[in-house]
Amino acid sequence: MTIKNITNYIEELAPLKYAEDFDNVGLLVGNYQTKVTNVLVTLDTLEETVDEAIAQNCNLIVSFHPIIFSGLKKINGNSYVERVVLKAIKNDIAIYATHTALDNSKNGVSAKMCEVLGLKKTKILIPKKGIIKMLTTYVPVKDAENLRKSLFNAGAGNIGNYDNCSFNIEGEGTFRGNENSNPVFGEKGKLHTEQETRISVVFESKNEAGILKSLQENHPYEEVAYEIITTENIHQDIGMGMIGELSSEMDEKEFLLFLKKTMKTVCVRHSNYINKKIKKVAVLGGSGSFAITNAKRAGADAYVSADFKYHEFFTAENSILLADIGHYESEQFTKNLLVDYLTKKFTNFAVILSEKSTNPIYYI
Repeated sequence: MTIKNITNYIEELAPLKYAEDFDNVGLLVGNYQTKVTNVLVTLDTLEETVDEAIAQNCNLIVSFHPIIFSGLKKINGNSYVERVVLKAIKNDIAIYATHTALDNSKNGVSAKMCEVLGLKKTKILIPKKGIIKMLTTYVPVKDAENLRKSLFNAGAGNIGNYDNCSFNIEGEGTFRGNENSNPVFGEKGKLHTEQETRISVVFESKNEAGILKSLQENHPYEEVAYEIITTENIHQDIGMGMIGELSSEMDEKEFLLFLKKTMKTVCVRHSNYINKKIKKVAVLGGSGSFAITNAKRAGADAYVSADFKYHEFFTAENSILLADIGHYESEQFTKNLLVDYLTKKFTNFAVILSEKSTNPIYYI
């Protein structure tokens, strides 16, 4: 079993195409073809994490946060990032990070928060744009059905709860091959008119390579004419944060105490009470102040996230209860999610939950 086998499976849950543009996800250290001994799953990769991997005979660390976030110009051990990378390389340990790819997954970080809090009727808080693309191609009428089926099998034509979706128009296509051409229809050097079907299908960006491969393999023409555009359509099952409902409403103080206990945090920073029951709750793991407006717009009674700044608490404006439970605390169950996911698939090596707390923040 190679690292590539493991990461391919992780990317079924959290495709790298889901990651934000600023992020650095994927295999950060190591070689995809390396055979795996054991896997250590952690929230962050620190020197002590690498030591733990060595002690547990793990040569792959699956980390939520990337240890390398921006470019490294030197690796000489002058920073904790450089020391981690050096130690990992010296001990032949690979490091793979998911971060915002898992943040944007329907079954990712925020979904795990919803599970821990017992939220029901959940949906994505901020559906992601730029994930849905559209392919348009032109094919002889008699070959249209076969090509459509091949595109559907490759992952095209899925819209929400529907599949095999396409739009088709019949018309005339013209072309003329030069002296180097080998036309399937018509003759080189002569203008040819063909009755064609224009097929348009949407698809997730993660499936683009497979869909293009299928297009080339199943289209009869020597040269395949097609266009791909990125749409502004949102994907209802991909995006940041989630919103759901508690099984029963709670008083505000009762909810905050429940939150403190359930999310295992010693401190909950919150905005002023809004004098209403808490039923509808929005969550977002990590730094989530950017989504306060989205939580309010979605009608949440409370919004649970982390890293709110002083002035951002004012934006509650007595319409929502903001609860900052801490960055680490909001994401701490992510490694449990990854361990559970990996152990369902792989049984010929150990998938080990890191016992080290990598929280850099302490309270007194």
